[in-house]
Amino acid sequence: MNKPLSPETLFLNVAQVADRFGVSNDTIWRWKRDGDFPKAVKVGPSTTRWRLADIEEHERGLQCCFAASI
Repeated sequence: MNKPLSPETLFLNVAQVADRFGVSNDTIWRWKRDGDFPKAVKVGPSTTRWRLADIEEHERGLQCCFAASI
């Protein structure tokens, strides 16, 4: 039986993540390389994805920090 869709079971590719943040694919790879972004998951030899739950948690942290700096 299939698991229901949830942020824990959904994965995004680099283009989807970049679109979500309004940046380029290269920016996502740079953030990943610099350690400023959620850990990616290798799902194949040349396939990398991010868990939606990890992206949403990262976004909550960004919103919190932004609101605190106003």
